[in-house]
Amino acid sequence: MIRSEAVWTQYLDAIFNAHIEAINALLPQTQCRRCGFEACRPYAEALARNETLPNRCPPGGDEGAARLAAFLNRPTTPVDRSCGEPGPLKVARIREVDCIGCTKCILACPVDAISGASRWMHAVIESRCTGCELCLPPCPTDCIEMVEVNDSSSWSSEQADAARSRYEARTERLSKAQARSLETPEDRRRALVAQALERATQRRESARKASA
Repeated sequence: MIRSEAVWTQYLDAIFNAHIEAINALLPQTQCRRCGFEACRPYAEALARNETLPNRCPPGGDEGAARLAAFLNRPTTPVDRSCGEPGPLKVARIREVDCIGCTKCILACPVDAISGASRWMHAVIESRCTGCELCLPPCPTDCIEMVEVNDSSSWSSEQADAARSRYEARTERLSKAQARSLETPEDRRRALVAQALERATQRRESARKASA
């Protein structure tokens, strides 16, 4: 009986997760937080739980809000303008002369669209930029501006998929870095000792095979 309940729970969880993924696939993956959530996926999770409205994504525009509402079988309403104004795609651009290389914009970018290093000039990789504007507030010299893309193209599903992949890769990388930073000196010492013992064992094994 317990096993059956566990299997049934796993089945329901799988269905719910698939529902979340389907909702997330309808979002533009700009990771801009204008909806009030930390990223597109948490917004999708809240929509799946019926805890928020499908009209809180300005980058998706009124059409995106309509698609979400139709998928969720909810009334169609325009984008809530309190979350931001829908509009043409814009990308960030850094004024080189004013950039001091502080890396704050790099740390803020959710999709790794800014290149550079500390005390060196930064540059936006415009083909990766989602227009989230999260790099604007932390910039101490206000050297970042949002500009419309030259061809005024819309945000495609291919760009959304690529942005999602970069966001997920960045999130995983930061999570691993945080886990390493939480290790104590004793943990690091033990790891070094274990690595040294492993190398010594490998050397002894190699020597034994050579003499055999």
